[in-house]
Amino acid sequence: MYLDLLFHSLCPTMVIMEVPTIDCAALHGFLEDELPSCLVLDCRSFLSFNSSHIAGSSNVRFSTIVRRRARGGLGLEHIVPNEDTRNRLLSGEYQSVVLLDDRSLDLSQAKKDGTLMLAFTALCRDPCGVRVFILEGGFDAFSTQYPEMCSKPTPPQGLSLPLSSSRPESAGPGCSPCNTPFMTRFGGPVEILPFLYLGSAYHASRKDMLDMLGITALINVSANCPNHFEDSYLYKSIPVEDNHKADISSWFNEAIEFIDSVRNKGGRVFVHCQAGISRSATICLAYLMRTNRVKLDEAFEFVKQRRSIISPNFSFMGQLLQFESQVLASSTCSSEAGSPALGNTGTVFNFPVSIPVHTAAGQRSFLHSPITTSPSC
Repeated sequence: MYLDLLFHSLCPTMVIMEVPTIDCAALHGFLEDELPSCLVLDCRSFLSFNSSHIAGSSNVRFSTIVRRRARGGLGLEHIVPNEDTRNRLLSGEYQSVVLLDDRSLDLSQAKKDGTLMLAFTALCRDPCGVRVFILEGGFDAFSTQYPEMCSKPTPPQGLSLPLSSSRPESAGPGCSPCNTPFMTRFGGPVEILPFLYLGSAYHASRKDMLDMLGITALINVSANCPNHFEDSYLYKSIPVEDNHKADISSWFNEAIEFIDSVRNKGGRVFVHCQAGISRSATICLAYLMRTNRVKLDEAFEFVKQRRSIISPNFSFMGQLLQFESQVLASSTCSSEAGSPALGNTGTVFNFPVSIPVHTAAGQRSFLHSPITTSPSC
C-alpha cells in the first residue's frame, strides 16, 4: 500500500512512500534465525503486552502528555526507550523493524493518532538504515498461528498459607501482633514481577516462605512490624502509618532505588506492611509507574490482578496521582525516565510472570490463584 505522510518542520512537505507489510510466516522465519536481525516493536497497551507477547519483542507506549507535547515529533528514544536495544539498532545490528498492534492488516487500519502510527512515522524520520514493516493481522494473527512463539498468558499465582495455629519455627516466641495467623485469611504472597513480591507481615515472618520464593531483601513499610531475619536478608524500613496524614511519597525514590539495586544483583525483593493491602501495595504501584512510565490506573489493574485485595488509602491514592503527573511529565524531557538503576539487560517493558524457584512437586501444593474478596484496610 501507499500512504501520504506529512512531516512537520519549518517548511512542511508531503512525502509519498510505500508502507510494506509482512505476514506471520515471514516474521516467524526471521525470529527462528540463530541470530535474529529483526526487532519486533509491540504497540499494544501495557496490560495487553504483559498478558502475552511475542518472545523478545519490546513494548512501545506513549503517555498522553508525551503525545501532546511531541506534536508528531517523537524521536527514536521514545520508540526504543531501552538504551542497549537502541544502540544495537543504531549500530546496524538489526536489518528490519516489525511494528504490530492488536489486529491491523496494514497501516491504513491503524488509528491516525495511535501508537503504531506515531512509531512508524518516527522510524521513517530516523530509519537507522533498516526496513520498517507492519505485521499483517497484528498480535492476534501471529499468536493464533504460532502460539509457541508467544509468552503464555497464565493466571497470576501466589503462595497460600496453612491455616494452622502453630507458630512458625523461624519467627520465634517473641512475634509481634503484626504476624499473627489471622493474616492468613488475606492469602499468600504474590509475584508482581519476577524480582518483586507483595504480601503481609505474617508472610515476612515465615522464613520458609521467603526462602521458597528466593527472596534476598525485604522492604518493611510499617512503623511497628519487626525485621525478623536481619542476619539472613537485606532490609529497608519505611516507617509510615496507614493513615491520611502519612507522607509515603517521600519514600518512593528510595524504595525504587532499593528494588533496582537488588534486582541488578540478581536478587528478589519482598515488600510488606501489616496486611499487604495499602502501604506495601502503594510502594509496588509507585515502582511500576516510575520504571514503566505507566499511568496509575494501568499499574493498579496490573497489581490487582495479582493480589485482588489491594486498597491504598485515599491519601496514598492522591499521592500516587501526584507521582503519576511527575513521572509522565518527566518522560517528555528524558527518554530514560524510568528507574534510576536500570541496566542494559533488556527492555524495561518486558515483564514475564513466573513462580520460578520451586523444585519439587510436593513443595508446589500451596500454589493457587489470589483470593477474590476485597476487604478494606
